[in-house]
Amino acid sequence: MKISENSHLIHWQAANVIVMAAVVKAEELGIAINVAVVDSGGNLSAFLRMPHAFLHSIDIAKDKAYTSAGFRFPTSAWKDIFSHEAMLAKGMPPRDRLVVFGGGIPIGIKGMNLGGIGVSGGTEEEDIICAEAGLSALSLK
Repeated sequence: MKISENSHLIHWQAANVIVMAAVVKAEELGIAINVAVVDSGGNLSAFLRMPHAFLHSIDIAKDKAYTSAGFRFPTSAWKDIFSHEAMLAKGMPPRDRLVVFGGGIPIGIKGMNLGGIGVSGGTEEEDIICAEAGLSALSLK
């Protein structure tokens, strides 16, 4: 995977590998998704909408990627956080672009935040599976 020497940004080639792998997994599952990859600043790096994917899921996918890149943890983690933090459960969900259900995963390598992937269009579980497939295509450890 390529990253810029002066910044921690995901390369466009890596972003596209992620998107394509997520879409391949969606086809295996028989679903249509929208998938977005953002860089560490939340800027869109790659996006793909499969035919027949829900239109409202376009922005949800982008926002899942944005949320996971910004907080550096999967969007599915909010459920557990909210179960322990009542005030966060009240104050955070109304925040603009914050998604608090699964399908967003941060992208990082060697402690560097490179961005996030967001998938929307299937069930929460299917979105997570597709996002994980996208991330796995890069073999990041």
